[in-house]
Amino acid sequence: MKTICFYFQIHQPFRLKRYRFFDIGNDHYYYDDFSNESILQGVAERSFLPANKLLLEMIEANKGKLKVSFSISGVALDQLEMHAPEVLDSFRQLAKTDCVEFLAETYAHSLSSLKDAEEFKSQVELHSKRIESLFGKKPKVFRNTELIYSDEIGQMVAEMGYKTIITEGAKHILGWKSPNFVYQSAVNPHVKLLLKNSKLSDDISFRFSNHGWDGYPLTADKFIDWIKSIPENEQLVNLFMNYETFGMQPRETGIFDFLKALPKFAEQKGITFSTPSEVAAKLKPVEALPVPYPISWADEERDVSAWLGNALQQEAFNKIYSQADRVRKTKNRLLMQDWLYLQTSDHFFYMSTKRSSDGALHQHFSPYESPFEAFTNYMNVVSDFCKRVDAQYPSSVGNEELHSLLTTIENQELTIQKLECEIKQLKSKPVKPKAAPKK
Repeated sequence: MKTICFYFQIHQPFRLKRYRFFDIGNDHYYYDDFSNESILQGVAERSFLPANKLLLEMIEANKGKLKVSFSISGVALDQLEMHAPEVLDSFRQLAKTDCVEFLAETYAHSLSSLKDAEEFKSQVELHSKRIESLFGKKPKVFRNTELIYSDEIGQMVAEMGYKTIITEGAKHILGWKSPNFVYQSAVNPHVKLLLKNSKLSDDISFRFSNHGWDGYPLTADKFIDWIKSIPENEQLVNLFMNYETFGMQPRETGIFDFLKALPKFAEQKGITFSTPSEVAAKLKPVEALPVPYPISWADEERDVSAWLGNALQQEAFNKIYSQADRVRKTKNRLLMQDWLYLQTSDHFFYMSTKRSSDGALHQHFSPYESPFEAFTNYMNVVSDFCKRVDAQYPSSVGNEELHSLLTTIENQELTIQKLECEIKQLKSKPVKPKAAPKK
């Protein structure tokens, strides 16, 4: 019996305002509040709210047989909380059905897994706690930013306690193999890998409303027939896509009607729906899948060149992570918040200099006129950020010396707290009156 595993990504970056060279050292607020709020509210109204309403109705109508999963970045959660809290309420309603699974990822939707293991672990822990506090569900399955994965990343994730990872079914990794099986990590056999079926996922996300596509129009019964025609031994079809697929392709295209009709035709063909955790529990891996170099679901190459493919991107990437050791020592809340938001992968995505269809996609999502403008604006912001970090922890002080000084300060604070506690205890003890002297 075949099962469909739906996974939806929800992410919105904190876009930067136009930040000039002369702002460095004078203006410490970096974000385009108007764009961030208007874009988020537009997406919420056009996509998130109607899609969540439809999913809730579908789950109730199908008596819990429909299952889906979401990965919502921490920066998206922050913006939803500020600008569209009703979306979070609708996700809470979905969470109560027990038919929706929330996945773990990096809080900042960052590339930290490629650069800084400590930061990577910290962000995953922060994100997991936020998901549990908002929806009452502790994530059990991990998906990295943009499905980035390698053997090394898989081992880091395993050490965090996750035993299932979602990633891309990249052709250059699979070769002749099918993505419609559960695989296992080549370096840790206890970690299961669920791979995106790129063709069927992209049929919905990118080709659904394309009148020039030979599969147009795509109807629910046709799509389910395609899944049914997959060889019998291939029991799993992972459909992974951006949640804005429902809304970015307008309602007039029939995308919401398509989604609504899927469970009916799936049931007729004996096809079920499962969450990633259910898939991992039911199906055994067929073999190990070596992934020596990072893969992702982006661009034709399915690697990390969408974010780190040119010198501009690499310079910006290295610059922000050069501050990691010092930033982690700070207790300044605003500095820590900016540190997270400046790591978001979109900033590097906008700097891509690719051409053809991939280049058009990068430019479509970019708020900048050119990759160079994106780079210049980001580096101006990072320069100011570095000045703020340096003001707290001067770069003239080496990391070892700084660590020693901070350890001394921390120990002094602990000693002061201990002494204050002892003083309180002494003050709380009743004072025995002195006996009157004998005459």
